[in-house]
Amino acid sequence: MASPIKSNYIKAIAHLGAFLTASAWGASFLCTKVLMIDGGFTPTEMYVYRFALAYLLLLLFTFRKILSNDWRDECLFMLCGVCAGSLYFITENYALQNTSTANVSLLGSISPLFTAAIMALVFRAKVGAGVVIGSVVAFAGVACVIFSNGEGFVIKPTGDLLALSASLSWAIYSIAVKRLIPLYSGLFITRKLFFYGVITALPILFWQQSATGGAYHIARLFDFSHPEFGLNFLFLVIFCSLLAYLIWNEVMKVLGPVATNNYLYLQPLVTMVAAYFVLGEKIFPLGYLGCALIIGGLIIADKLKLSPRHRQMRRV
Repeated sequence: MASPIKSNYIKAIAHLGAFLTASAWGASFLCTKVLMIDGGFTPTEMYVYRFALAYLLLLLFTFRKILSNDWRDECLFMLCGVCAGSLYFITENYALQNTSTANVSLLGSISPLFTAAIMALVFRAKVGAGVVIGSVVAFAGVACVIFSNGEGFVIKPTGDLLALSASLSWAIYSIAVKRLIPLYSGLFITRKLFFYGVITALPILFWQQSATGGAYHIARLFDFSHPEFGLNFLFLVIFCSLLAYLIWNEVMKVLGPVATNNYLYLQPLVTMVAAYFVLGEKIFPLGYLGCALIIGGLIIADKLKLSPRHRQMRRV
């Protein structure tokens, strides 16, 4: 059994890993924006190219073991690959076409709340009061950050339901992968997620391109007259796909799916700060309040514990 000092050290490293991963994912929106707006890549193209290359790179290190231990685990890997890959990214991208960016950002941030609710209601897991309160505070901070630029929330059923579906799919992945984490290495799990995500997205890519008569833009990644395309793509593959998913799955071993998913609240904050330095976008007072609430919510979720009296009341 690990000593308290060693346990605290491992937990601190896990928190740092979750912070770095959420930061990379927050910055990924800017890279994706460059490739989609300036490079002309479609959302499905971006997903398939990015994760296909990440899969091939992982395969170089994990080619000795291709299949999982049994068919049940293989089905679970497929579920995780769809929920954390093709379903999540494609529904989110379509949501952006049917509702406002603010709606997608806010509804996409509900994933930690979905995770906590499923754990409590379906699996009867105990979710601490600090986690619930911290999640609500951080979610309020996300709302402040998203709406700080003056864009309001307007109900648009089709896009809003797609955004909620993306959020729910990530929550399902977070819970499903928990069973696989003790049985397989992080490299193996991540490679399987990428494989099933890409395989299930390929038919959608082919259908979209044939239906619209659109060209594939993969050659632009090798256009040396526009090196920003290749550089942004490599950042997405190496830092936002390979390293991010590997670290995220390892963090869930230590913190669990609920506490780990709370770090997703950092993504809008990181995007806002990155846009300030890279694109020169302004940060308004409501954005600063959102920063404080998000950070405060994460601290509450980690530190707030029930008093002995409250624990006794809960048992009663």
